[in-house]
This record gives sequence, structure tokens and C-alpha cells, in this order.
Amino acid sequence: MSDSVIQKSELKKACKNCGAELTYKPGTTQITCDYCGHQEELNLSLDTLKELPLREYLREMGAQANSVEISLLHCKNCGANQHVEENYKSLHCVYCGTPLIREDAVTEQWILPGGVLPFQLTQQEALVRFKKWVKGLWWAPNDLQKASLDPQFTKGLYLPYWTFDAQLYGRYTGSRGDYYYETETYRDSKGRRQTRRVRKTRWSPVSGNIQGFIDDTLINASKQHTGKVPRGVSRWDLKKLQPFESGFLSGFVTEKYTIPLNQGHLEAQDEMRNIATVWARRDIGGDEQRVNQLNIQLEEETFKHILLPVYISAYRYKNKEYSFFVNGENGSISGKRPYSFWKIFFAVLAGLLVFAALYLFSN
Repeated sequence: MSDSVIQKSELKKACKNCGAELTYKPGTTQITCDYCGHQEELNLSLDTLKELPLREYLREMGAQANSVEISLLHCKNCGANQHVEENYKSLHCVYCGTPLIREDAVTEQWILPGGVLPFQLTQQEALVRFKKWVKGLWWAPNDLQKASLDPQFTKGLYLPYWTFDAQLYGRYTGSRGDYYYETETYRDSKGRRQTRRVRKTRWSPVSGNIQGFIDDTLINASKQHTGKVPRGVSRWDLKKLQPFESGFLSGFVTEKYTIPLNQGHLEAQDEMRNIATVWARRDIGGDEQRVNQLNIQLEEETFKHILLPVYISAYRYKNKEYSFFVNGENGSISGKRPYSFWKIFFAVLAGLLVFAALYLFSN
């Protein structure tokens, strides 16, 4: 393993003034010391994002290429594998809050990330988004704004994803439907003869070829928590990806992928087939399309392991815990929330009274 690769895999950086750990400052290209205030610029690579050849990695001999070791804590409750920086004095799983024991850390191999989308929001900005979100909730209890939120358990987490690129070639057979109209006669409820225009579809067989480049098919690489992070916050601008620099991870939790590359590739193939179907329908044209058979071939396939940012936390309301998520790049938020029984009850009651009044008035 080369010295440059070893240096890239070092996830902790110390302050040269006081020795405390440096952490990444969201929205910047700096790492800073929370103890003495010292700041350093990250040595960002001028290279473009590195795409890795897929077929070599799917073969057994290529599985460990471009791989390094990472220290992980395994949550015995929910199964999440998390890399946790030294600056966290109290360790808890970011997903379920279960205490983690630093002595239980294990060392595993992982494919070095090819890109990272750095946090653009600080923890405090994420909490401000939460408070604004609470104020805008419909049907929420009036005193929800007093919910207990402990910033200590609001953690910034880098989620693992695979991205896949490929040159796609396909051949399809199907049918093209074109609308046309005919006038037909009918009798109405009173027996009178009437005419109307009726839309019909003329189908004709078609076949053809499609091709194109599919860029950055995004596949979640975390098995335990698929579906837990809401779709509403699972949208990132991948154009903001930076070549991997370990300094971006300082001060945050990093989750290791649990969906292996070969399984992620199978999911990507399904996504690419869906894209190819859309291309085929567009190529068929007309008003309606049927794709009866579609054969695709993928060439020049490459992939990246990337890390995407999200804040995860929970708040307490009347002794019950509700989780919420904030996208660490764009600030979109989603989460579980309580509902006010009385607000909903009186709203339904008011609706029934209005309906009854309108009914009485109309009669």
C-alpha cells in the first residue's frame, strides 16, 4: 500500500498548537480546533472524481484494490457500522441511541471513498431548521414547541452510497399508439338520439435501437437503514461532490457500507433498465407506447463509493421519542411527529356542521 493511500486513510488530524483534534467546519474548506481556534486549509485535490473500473472490482482479485482499513463500532441493537471520531466523549448510535463501547471497535477493510459531499450546514443551523419545521406542522399539539431536544444527540452522519456509470446500448420491440376520433350516435336518458366524438387508438408494431450514457446511478449502500432516512431528505446535488479528503470527515460519524458492491450493481442494473425503458418509449413516439421486449447491454462500466451528509436526531414530547433528519447539504427536513387528537376532532366536527348547514339550506 502506497504512502499516499495511507495518508488519505488517516481520519483524525491533530492541532499543531495544542494537540486537540481538528474538525471540519461545514460550508468551508477548513478544519478547525474547537479548543484554541486554530484553523487549517484542507489540501484539496485538483483531480476530477475518480471512477473505478467495475469489472475489475467484481472479480475476487480486485476486491481489495484501492482499499484501506477503517476502525468501526458495531451497534448491537440495530446493526449499524459507524466510524466515530475521538472528539466524541459520549458514544451513542446515531440511529437508535444505544450506547457504544469504544473498546469494542474492530478494524475492517473498505473501498476508499472516491468522493464526498461535505456538510454545508452546521449542527446549530440544523437545529434552527428543526424549530422552524416544528412551528409549521399542521395538526400538531400547541405545546410541541416545548419539546425536549438535546443537541448532544444531534449527530452529523456521512451515509455511504454507490454510484454507477455505463454506456448503454439497447434494442426494443413494441407498439406505437396514435389517437384518432370517430363520431358515434347514442340515445340519452330520455331516448333522444345524440352524437359524440369518441377517442380511439390505432396500434402499429415498432422496433428500434437506443443508446446513451448513464451517469451517477445512485444506490443506497446501507442495508440496515434502507427506508429509515426519508426520501424527502435523500436528495443531494452530486455536482458538489469533492474528491475524497479525510479532513471532511473530522468531527462527524461515518457509516460503512453494508450492501456489497456486487449487490449494489444488481440494483443499479434495474435502475438502468428503467431508464432504458423511458428512452425506448421516447423513441417510439406517438400518443401511447408499449415496450414488449427490451434487451440492453452495458459497456465501459465504472463506479464510485461516495459519502453524503445528513443530520440525525430525536426529540422528546410527553415522554415519547420522535426521530427527524436534516439534509446536511440543502437543509431539507423530515421526521416523525405527534398529532393533536382534539385539533383533528374539532376540525372534523366543524366540517360535519358545515356540511349539515349546507344540506339544510339547499332543502
